[in-house]
Amino acid sequence: MIDQLFEFIENHPLLVSAFLVVLLAWLAFEAKRGSASGVSTSEATTLINREDGVVIDIRDSAEFKAGHIAGAKNVPQARLKERLSQLEKHKEQPIVVVCKQGQAAGAVVTELGQAGFSRVYKLKGGMAQWQADNLPVVKR
Repeated sequence: MIDQLFEFIENHPLLVSAFLVVLLAWLAFEAKRGSASGVSTSEATTLINREDGVVIDIRDSAEFKAGHIAGAKNVPQARLKERLSQLEKHKEQPIVVVCKQGQAAGAVVTELGQAGFSRVYKLKGGMAQWQADNLPVVKR
């Protein structure tokens, strides 16, 4: 099998080169996208505890009430623009945006950045990762 791979590489250097270029570009894009604004649960905890970070939970109210990070503010993604004025006092503080799986938070991070918030991060993996790491959740 390995012999066939090397034979293929020798016979199709242009095709293999194109594949490697696309692979490297994709890896670079994913690395930049993943680390640019995302924080792990431990990094989020440090921002919250040591730098007075604010947690913005963008899930709907029912999911928020079922369990959320202590001290989190519930601002559903659909109502972000109308509630932006309530967040103005936190412009210079680190803000951690939390969603269900860590996918929807990216758009909110971009929107808050455009609104002038200087330190906005998404929680990688969202509440699912927070709970998987057995971190405390408040229910009310």
